[in-house]
Amino acid sequence: MSRVLAGDVGGTKTVLAIYKAEKGELAEICKAIYPSGKHSCFEDLIAEFLGEDSSIDCAAFGIAGPIKNQCCVTTNLPWTIDAKTIQQTFNIEKVHLLNDLESAAYGILQLDSFHELNPNAIEQSGHIAVIAAGTGLGEAILFFDGEQHHAMPTEGGHCEFAPQNEFEDHLLLFLRQRFQGHVSIERLLSGDGFGNIYDFLKSIEFAKSDMELEKRMQSEDRNALISQTALEDHDLLCSQALKMFCRIYGAEAGNLALKTLPLGGVYIAGGIAPKIKQAMKDGLFMEGFLDKGRMRHAIEQIPVRIVDNPEAPLLGAAYFASQRIK
Repeated sequence: MSRVLAGDVGGTKTVLAIYKAEKGELAEICKAIYPSGKHSCFEDLIAEFLGEDSSIDCAAFGIAGPIKNQCCVTTNLPWTIDAKTIQQTFNIEKVHLLNDLESAAYGILQLDSFHELNPNAIEQSGHIAVIAAGTGLGEAILFFDGEQHHAMPTEGGHCEFAPQNEFEDHLLLFLRQRFQGHVSIERLLSGDGFGNIYDFLKSIEFAKSDMELEKRMQSEDRNALISQTALEDHDLLCSQALKMFCRIYGAEAGNLALKTLPLGGVYIAGGIAPKIKQAMKDGLFMEGFLDKGRMRHAIEQIPVRIVDNPEAPLLGAAYFASQRIK
C-alpha cells in the first residue's frame, strides 16, 4: 500500500487530501479545505494539513496557473509553488505540479456519473476533449495511445470568438469596441461572459431593462444574478443572455471536437455548467455544437457530457500521483 498527497489549489480555496493507493484503486484517508489567502505560502498550508504525518510516497497538485519547469507563480495568489522545494521540505520522493485543467482531465477518468447532452452519442474508446468555463475558460485534451490517456493542457480559451450567425456578428463588433481589438472566446465563456452578453443586448435594446434588477447588480455578483434570473425566467434580457451563452458554449465545444476528434467524448467541466445544467439540456448547446456545416457528420455521434463532480481536479491529481509510484 502506498500513500499519495493530492491537492486542488485555487485562488479562493485549496483542497488537500491523502489517499491510499493499492492495485490501481484510490481510497480517501482524510481531506481538508482551506481558505487560500490566509496562508503566506503553500508550504505552510501543507505543513498544517500533514502535521506529524510525513509518510507520503508521492504528491501531485492541480494549480490555477501556468506550470513551467515544475514551478508555478499562481494566478490569483501571492504564491510561488515549486515542486523541488516541496519535495525537500516534506521529504516526499516525487512531487508533481499540474495545471488545474490538466488535473481535472485526469479526474474525469475516475468518474462514472455524467449528464449526457447528445441523444445520438455512441460510446467509443479514443481521445477525450475537456472544456471548462468558470472564472476563465480552460481547454485540454486527453490523448489516447491505445492503452492509456495522457493529458495535454492548452490555452484554447484565448483563441478568437467566432460568430455563427449575423446576431453574433454584432455581438463580436460590440465586444471588439469594448476590449479594443482581440476578443477571445473566454470573454464570453466565463463568469464575466454573462455580463458582456447582457450589456450587448441592452445596447441594442433587445428588451426593456428591469430597473430593480439593475439596482441589485450594483451590490450583488452581477454575473451570477444574470444567470440565476434567467433560470427563473424573470427577465427577457437575462433569459436571452443565457440562451446565447449556451449556444456559444456549444459552438466552442464543437470547435474543440473538430480539432481533436475525441471519440471518447467531450466533457464539460468547470463551475458554470452544473449551475446552468437545465438550460444546457434545452437544446441550444447541442445546436451550437453541431452547427458545423458539411463537417457536422464528424462529430454528431460523439458523447457530450456535463461533469458535475467538483472533486474532479483533486481526484485527477491523486490519480496522477498514484501512477508515478514505483
